[in-house]
Amino acid sequence: MEVDCNPMELPINTIYDNDSDLQNLEGAEVKDMSQEAEAIVNDVLFAVTNMFVSKNLLCAVDMAYINVEIKEGTKYCLELTDAGLRVVGFTFDQVNEGCRSQYHETIYSLLDSLSPAYREAFGNALLRRLEALKNDGQS
Repeated sequence: MEVDCNPMELPINTIYDNDSDLQNLEGAEVKDMSQEAEAIVNDVLFAVTNMFVSKNLLCAVDMAYINVEIKEGTKYCLELTDAGLRVVGFTFDQVNEGCRSQYHETIYSLLDSLSPAYREAFGNALLRRLEALKNDGQS
């Protein structure tokens, strides 16, 4: 399992009082997966050939579909739920019920498993960003 943060950095709070946010979960907002999907697309579009939220497959509050074409030319339909992201089809806007691939916690992990060109593009973008930070620090 992939972890996006260091668990040692998380606060530990063992005392819950009556004013705690955990006491009143009824008013909590549900994550809108279509908005999450748009954010995912905007985050990694630079490292794939084409990527967009499906307009043909029905999205729900708890599920969205993302179409992606990796740099190698292969197309996928991805499902986004609270469980994560997974491949559900091998062309745009297609859900293959027999396709039960593993869930990935992040889009980075999923694309890393599908596309060596994604890994290279991501690594190059990271290097450019680090060089820019280094140059800013020397100014």
